Amino acid sequence: MSSLIIKGDTSGAITLSAPNAAGDSTYTLPAVNGSVMVSGNMPAFFAYKNGVPQSITNATFTKITFNAFDYNTAGSMFSSSTFTPTIAGYYQISAGISNLAGNTPTRTIVSIFKNGSGYAGFGDYTNSSSYRTYGSVLVYCNGTTDYIELYAYLAGSSLSVDYGQSTGVGYNTYMSGVLVRAA
Repeated sequence: MSSLIIKGDTSGAITLSAPNAAGDSTYTLPAVNGSVMVSGNMPAFFAYKNGVPQSITNATFTKITFNAFDYNTAGSMFSSSTFTPTIAGYYQISAGISNLAGNTPTRTIVSIFKNGSGYAGFGDYTNSSSYRTYGSVLVYCNGTTDYIELYAYLAGSSLSVDYGQSTGVGYNTYMSGVLVRAA
């Protein structure tokens, strides 16, 4: 029968030791408050548009919707194109849009929204050459009520966000997130 050994020392570190067939395995935990994260409970996702472009209302922040995943360990935390993490902590959120070929926007902004309001904007291009706009931000979520969405603002005519993949570029319109550190 194996035994689990918990040891502390004067530095405040706590060590868990669990013997195994090949010898002792040791896991050291820091002496800080918070959650201990293991790979099984660290949410991560990569959502993207696939199949059809999305029309954008002229000069209005429009929520971007996603219908496909490259991966989604966040499960139900990412639903209806909204990320609502159930673990309090700091999340790296990355996102980008690509204007559909032939669009000629006079202004392009991509914005991460937190709880229904703009949190971090990327771009703010004021010419028709702003074909792709991408960015990333670290954002704290409380694990209960905070949620994250992606919005795009395009001004001009015949505006839509592209879908799928471009050769050599990768996914055209996407949002991804990962828990970097629990609170």
